[in-house]
Amino acid sequence: MTVFTLDLPVPQRALAVAAHPDDVEFGCGGTFAKWAATGCAIHHLICTDGSKGTWDADVDKDELVGTRQAEQREASRVLGGTGDVVFLGHNDGELDAGLAERREVASWIRRLQPDVVLGHDPWRRYRLHPDHRNAGFLLTEGIVAARDPQFFPDLGLAPHRPKTLLLWEADEPDHVEDVGAHLQTKVAALLAHRSQYRSTMHIDDPADNHQVERFRRRVAATAADHGRPAGVAYGERFKAIRDL
Repeated sequence: MTVFTLDLPVPQRALAVAAHPDDVEFGCGGTFAKWAATGCAIHHLICTDGSKGTWDADVDKDELVGTRQAEQREASRVLGGTGDVVFLGHNDGELDAGLAERREVASWIRRLQPDVVLGHDPWRRYRLHPDHRNAGFLLTEGIVAARDPQFFPDLGLAPHRPKTLLLWEADEPDHVEDVGAHLQTKVAALLAHRSQYRSTMHIDDPADNHQVERFRRRVAATAADHGRPAGVAYGERFKAIRDL
C-alpha cells in the first residue's frame, strides 16, 4: 500500500513544464495558486504552440496560437503568477524529445533556478498524446542536463539542481498537495482558456451556467479523488522524486 506524503514546504521558485497551454492548470493549478499566495514565484514553460487545440477545421492557426498564448498569460495571472510565461513554440502534435529541445529546457531551468519543477509523467502507461509523453521526457532529461556542468557549457549559464520533481497524471502517485482553499482559483484559471471550452471542457455555450457548473463539479470530483489518499478534501496528486 502506497503511503502518501502531504505538502512540500513552499518553495521560493517553481517551474512547470507542459506540452500545451492549459496543461499546467489541469496538472498543478491548485498547487501553483497555493504557493503563489504565500510568495512563491511560479513560472510556466509551454513546449508547443497549441495550434491543433481546436475542433474547428477552418481555424486561422496563427490567430489560435496568439489566442492561446494570451489565455495562458491570463491563467498565470489568475493563479497569482508574477514569473515568466515562456513559449518554446514547437508545432503542436509534433514535439520531439531530442537534444535541441532538451537544451532549451535545461537552459530555462538554469535561468529560472526553480526549487521545485513539475510536469507530465512520461512513463504513464497507455498515454496516447505524444506531446505529453515527450514534454515529460524533456523535463526529466532537462533536469539532468541542467544540474551537471558538462552538459551544454556553451549556454554560459551556471548549473542548477532543483530539490524536487513532481509529476502529474502519474501511474504511481505518492504525494498530495492540499488545494482545498485554492480549488476555485484553479477552476478560474482553467476557465481563462476559453478556446478550449468546447474540445476540452465540454462547454458548448459559455453563457450556460449549467455547463460551466458541470465543469466545476468535474474538477472538484477529480480533486476529491486525488485528496482522499492523504486525508484531505481536495488535492492534486503527483509522483514525487526528491533525489535529483
